[in-house]
Amino acid sequence: MDLSGKVAVVTGAGKGLGWAIAERLARDGAKVVIAEIDWASAQEKAAVLRQRKGESLAIRVDVSRWPEVQKMVAETVEKFGRIDVLVNNAGILGPALSVAEYPEDQWDEVIAVNLKGTFLCCKAVLAVMKKQGSGSIVNIASVAGKEGNPNMAPYSVSKGGIITLTKTLGKELAATRIRINAVSPALLETDMAKNMSPEQRAFLTSKIPMGRLGRPEEVAAVVKFLASDEASFVTGQCYDISGGRSVY
Repeated sequence: MDLSGKVAVVTGAGKGLGWAIAERLARDGAKVVIAEIDWASAQEKAAVLRQRKGESLAIRVDVSRWPEVQKMVAETVEKFGRIDVLVNNAGILGPALSVAEYPEDQWDEVIAVNLKGTFLCCKAVLAVMKKQGSGSIVNIASVAGKEGNPNMAPYSVSKGGIITLTKTLGKELAATRIRINAVSPALLETDMAKNMSPEQRAFLTSKIPMGRLGRPEEVAAVVKFLASDEASFVTGQCYDISGGRSVY
């Protein structure tokens, strides 16, 4: 599953799951673009990959804004000439509130970053992948998008939308050499989990039959498979990485 010569864009790659994915793709030979709204973090992580003798580019981007997404794609193509892999990882959790209490502006923000951002990045990168005649997109969804988590309505809705967008695009692109898949993790040991209340974290952990949170590198391994040519007959799918929580 060597990725030598491949160019991969990973959004939200400045920390947590995104960084684990960027590290894994770089370790297996890919030239990795750290696409991140936190510019300092993007620069730091790209420098780390370059120190490891890999090729990497830092780009600041707000994935919810079309002009910035277009600029991200243009800068990547200008630097590397192509885009072989896109991992749509950028996302936010939002506050833990019931639907009745949820402020409209915060609902809009979660949907804009998580779901609209995934749509915009797919839209922009597909123009490049269609021209070169190949590519792989991996969207980061969540088991919350399948089951719904209480007090996490916009997050759950956005992740459910990502799963459906993945299946739709998989059918649209099935006759091409462009594949699109998603992964659906349960709660992981990242800053997102650390920022939850102890009650919310304990509740979500209790739903995982393995009795522990997932590790970012466990998700990165599956993303790497889907990004590689080894998954050449896999498209429109959502792979669960949930410790047994979700089985459909």
